[in-house]
Amino acid sequence: MKSEPSAYGIDDLQREKTTIWDGVRNYQARNILGEMKKGDLAFFYHSNCKPPAIVGLMEIVETSIVDPTQFDRTSPYFDPKATPEKPRWHTVKVKFREKFAQSLSLEILKKNFNPEDFLVVKKGNRLSVMPVNNAVAKAIIDLI
Repeated sequence: MKSEPSAYGIDDLQREKTTIWDGVRNYQARNILGEMKKGDLAFFYHSNCKPPAIVGLMEIVETSIVDPTQFDRTSPYFDPKATPEKPRWHTVKVKFREKFAQSLSLEILKKNFNPEDFLVVKKGNRLSVMPVNNAVAKAIIDLI
C-alpha cells in the first residue's frame, strides 16, 4: 500500500497506531482493498520520494469501511456522485506493525523481482494498492 511520506508516512502510522486508508480513488485499487481480510498484512511503501521504498509493515484490522472523504466537500477526495445511502468508496483500517530498520528501495526491489511477480516494479505502474503473493512477500521479508 503506497503513500507519499509528505502526506502520510510510516512515522505517522507509528505515532497514531491505527488509521483508515482513505482517499483511494482508483477502482482497481478499491477492489483490492475490498478483498482484504482482517489479519492480512500489508507492506507500507513510500512513493513519490527519494528513494521510493518499502519501509514497514501494517496489519488490516477492519474491512469494508465507508471512506468518509468521499462526502467531505473540502477534501480533495470528495466524490459528488457518492451519497451516504450509496457510497462509492470503501477502505480498510490498518494498524502499525513494524518500521523496518533498513528500507527496501525500488532499485533493490527491481534487482530481486520481475514485473510479472511483483507489480510495484512494473514500469508505469501507478496503483496505490497492489496484491503481493505469499512467495514474494516471504522473499521481501527475507531481504530485510
